[in-house]
Amino acid sequence: MHSILIVDDHSYARNLMRDITHKIFEHASIDEAVSLTQARKLIADQHYNLAIIDISLPDGSGVDLVAEIAALDAQTYIVMATIYDDEQYLFDSLRAGASGYLLKDLSREELEKQISGIIEGRPPLSPSIARQLLAYFKKPEQVSKHNLTGRETEVLALIAQGFTRQETAEQLHISVNTTAEHIQNIYQKLNISSRAEAALAACRLGLVAL
Repeated sequence: MHSILIVDDHSYARNLMRDITHKIFEHASIDEAVSLTQARKLIADQHYNLAIIDISLPDGSGVDLVAEIAALDAQTYIVMATIYDDEQYLFDSLRAGASGYLLKDLSREELEKQISGIIEGRPPLSPSIARQLLAYFKKPEQVSKHNLTGRETEVLALIAQGFTRQETAEQLHISVNTTAEHIQNIYQKLNISSRAEAALAACRLGLVAL
């Protein structure tokens, strides 16, 4: 990670995330914003590898900012950091483009562990959020393994482990464009829209361990 954006109007939470991310990504530059307006000015001029965003901001919802960042640069890794644990906010965030969802009541040690997992390709998810996602995917209509082809199952297992499209293509000896088509088909068949949801789906199917 070379550049990080933290968006939160609470100074304690903002400082905590700055300290944690600086410890994990010590050479990264870190910018901060306390509102959507400030954040929008920053993302207009700067590419960020990682964005950590609160949902409740003084001038709107952080979920809107997630969608804007994802539209500007799909490579930005976006993590929500919030007090809200209800399903609506969770799935709205994931569908907008977030790859992780952390609750602010986690200990500093757990936050460090979750954010460090990004390096190894693990989506940062609070344990209670991971349980919500697993419960969602336990519904038979949400995940059915036989709906995926053999190749799609292989692709799902790899992207759930954090492999990029390029790395997945190299592992399976297929083109990046073909990999992208498989990912699109997987997302459509499983009714998901993010790597975090893909990881949970793969776990539910027994393809990877959570």
